[in-house]
Amino acid sequence: MKNILLVLTLLIFTQTASAQLFSKNKIQNNQNMDKPKWSYGYFLGFNSYDYNFDYNQDLPDIQTLKTVGFSVGLVGNMRINDYIDIRLEPGLYITKRELHYHSSYFNGVSYNDSDLLREVNSTYIHFPLLLKLSTKRVNNIKPFVVGGFSTSVNLSSNQNNPDDNSNGQFRTKNGVIFYEVGAGIDIYLPWFKFTPSVRGVFAINDELVRDVDPDSPWTSNITTMKSRGLFINFTFQ
Repeated sequence: MKNILLVLTLLIFTQTASAQLFSKNKIQNNQNMDKPKWSYGYFLGFNSYDYNFDYNQDLPDIQTLKTVGFSVGLVGNMRINDYIDIRLEPGLYITKRELHYHSSYFNGVSYNDSDLLREVNSTYIHFPLLLKLSTKRVNNIKPFVVGGFSTSVNLSSNQNNPDDNSNGQFRTKNGVIFYEVGAGIDIYLPWFKFTPSVRGVFAINDELVRDVDPDSPWTSNITTMKSRGLFINFTFQ
């Protein structure tokens, strides 16, 4: 995922550098759009989450099957100067992951094929606070990098469910803290500003709720389980 983020970031800045070097000056759209102290907008996008596991014993990795989820949210921007902004981007992120266990996790324990699969549905209310660092505007584009911290509340969490994996319930915590890094380009159109961006998010805290049985084949070998994700957002302001 980090490699994908790096490649996309390089592509964005390659295109920007090309525009700076080879494009003639053009009429600028919405020249005063970035002047107000406060500005607002919304975003639509896609997300892909998986898990990063640390283990107690050297067993085969738990494989995470990722899906492409949907994201929607609002943008609040506070201008500091021409190059620095502070952004709040609360949003709804819907995703699903499947965890596939190797049979070696069940040595000495009877199991069914269904025990090797756990489905984790997540509906996050995501609250990032971000610092946006932009370059000088060139014609009608303005590239930037962004970073910060965020917290998410998982509305699909079953943290307080008394049933655990022995009853088919894989439990995760309802609160997650992330750090985020990304890049994008502000594109100034005649009527609004359109911003495609890519961002990587990486959980800081362990999200696993362990089973009651300390020797549970599903949770006993996991030291930490942390979400990580890739966001592709399209913002309109």
